[in-house]
Amino acid sequence: MTATDLTHHVFENFLWIRCSGRGSFVNSPALKAIADKYLEKATGDIIIDLEICPGVDSTFMGTLAGLARKVMANGSTLQVASPTQRTRAAMESLGLDMIIDLDPADAPWQAQLAEIRATLAQGAEPNKENTVADLSELERTRHVLEAHNTLRAMNQKNDETFGYVCETLEEDLQRHEAQDKQ
Repeated sequence: MTATDLTHHVFENFLWIRCSGRGSFVNSPALKAIADKYLEKATGDIIIDLEICPGVDSTFMGTLAGLARKVMANGSTLQVASPTQRTRAAMESLGLDMIIDLDPADAPWQAQLAEIRATLAQGAEPNKENTVADLSELERTRHVLEAHNTLRAMNQKNDETFGYVCETLEEDLQRHEAQDKQ
């Protein structure tokens, strides 16, 4: 996945981010950076458009969960537009549907979906934020660990599912921190 697989546009009351490839650990740092930059200046909803995204991995979903918590703290919501059935099932299996609105039928943007996507096709900002390839090994490990710890904290099942992954990532993080000090 390249950095250009994410495009975004700030509309009047929300940020729209479109993922045109697989949502993964590769572009999740850029997703986080785009959303964080928006949240520094605004408090509206964030919509992640997955219409042409064939799937998402656990790091991408953990990044979404972290963003959902930030957005909720501002009194707004994180919403996902047009996830595939497989993506919806993966998100629901991890409990993301408890903090993220998955394709809400009553969302105001639903009536403008074609116009929004046309705007993105014509004048959206391509992603200029870092992908995982632009991060140091230490930053990459921190990002993936943060995403998985977010998922882990959501429920007991996720804690059991991602416990070993997080332990391994914590060991990697300690090793990278020790190497950076040398």
